[in-house]
Amino acid sequence: MRRFSWFNATALTLGFAFLYIPMIILVIYSFNASKLVTVWAGFSTQWYGELVRNEEFLNAAWVTIKVAVMSSTIATVLGTMAAYVLVRAGRFGGRTLFSGMIYAPLVMPEVITGLSLLLLFIGIGLDRGVLTIVLAHTTFSMCYVSVVVSSRLVSFDKSLEEAALDLGCSPFEAFRLVTLPIIAPAVVSGWLLAFTLSLDDLVIASFTTGPSATTLPIKIFSAVRLGVSPEINALSTIMIAIVTIGVITASLVTKQAAVRQARDERMAERPA
Repeated sequence: MRRFSWFNATALTLGFAFLYIPMIILVIYSFNASKLVTVWAGFSTQWYGELVRNEEFLNAAWVTIKVAVMSSTIATVLGTMAAYVLVRAGRFGGRTLFSGMIYAPLVMPEVITGLSLLLLFIGIGLDRGVLTIVLAHTTFSMCYVSVVVSSRLVSFDKSLEEAALDLGCSPFEAFRLVTLPIIAPAVVSGWLLAFTLSLDDLVIASFTTGPSATTLPIKIFSAVRLGVSPEINALSTIMIAIVTIGVITASLVTKQAAVRQARDERMAERPA
């Protein structure tokens, strides 16, 4: 029985076209010489130059990158710790509640998450700014890191840790010297995923931001209300390029790790 038919090929083509043709059009019109985004007037890179000279967009981009780096790093550390506890701690009191709290942001609407965090920050008297956005992004991206790292820990050979413990390592040293290097590709993938989620978040950031910290998605959303300009196309193209580079980097890291693991397994199977 054939598993790939003309119907499947057509459906796959239409699906990819629906997803990526608007992005391709956006990238093409970011090099448009005309101020009208729907009228092609020749190739030009002037809007990238205008974007570089736009202080408001540059400040928003700096805030976005700063928030994304800090929140993804904290989320990676906390998510890795949570994944290790869920996979290796076995059954313990409150495990169901703990796992539910970790994975709740996966199914929780972003509006509810943003509103609840806003009420929390108001209740404790914390002024909204970069710190509140970092805390909010850490809260909702940590669960994604936990899912990625947990899937790697489930397939991890626990006997390697046990061998390190038998050779005199402490539990922390066994984790640092044995477990962490092996699950590093999953940790890096989780960091890149958290970074991407923070980079393009709009809903949660709009609840937790303040006058002194405006992220790039909020700035773009505010600018689009007055009409789409070629500068928006240029900025969106840059963001697409950044996300694409991140995805390719994560794929290469995962592939190299799989090649190294296969090579190490072949070397271990060779007779001494």
